[in-house]
Amino acid sequence: MSSPTADVSVRIAWSDDAGAIAALQLRTWQEQYAGLVPAEALPSDVAAATAAWQESLRKPQDARNRVLVALERNRVVGFTITGPATDPDCDPVADGELQELTVDPGERGKGHGSRLLQAAIDTLLADRFGRAVTWTVATDDALRVFLSEAGWAPDGAHRTLDLDGSGTTLVKQVRLHTAFS
Repeated sequence: MSSPTADVSVRIAWSDDAGAIAALQLRTWQEQYAGLVPAEALPSDVAAATAAWQESLRKPQDARNRVLVALERNRVVGFTITGPATDPDCDPVADGELQELTVDPGERGKGHGSRLLQAAIDTLLADRFGRAVTWTVATDDALRVFLSEAGWAPDGAHRTLDLDGSGTTLVKQVRLHTAFS
């Protein structure tokens, strides 16, 4: 007798997923940026975020921009965004970017992040990228360890984002990379 398995999967996001992605993103940002960014500086309007996601999913700026969702019993529990790398020292034809990898905090440790990351890499390979980069918050040790264990490594690049344009809400990031061979 076998034990039941969870109903989990990863697929390309549909525009109908926009509301779930927006709610997950805004909720996760509250935790991810706690202590780094004042809570009131983070977006909180789920309706506006949903509209932006719907537009993005319906009309991506580049055919290689992809959003993948992790599902558990048809409920969105995570998402990732891939596309061409936009950094000036990257080649947008050869270099892809893992723009975001988000898993609902209450759903972590269940394999969703690993499934999303593998699907993102498969997608980047299908889009013929030979290398990928991603930016992580400098203090997000858990994400950096997760990516390092999957073969990503720092490449020496770093940046500071000025989130409110005033110089008071700064977020330091480091860039990781991986090569596909």
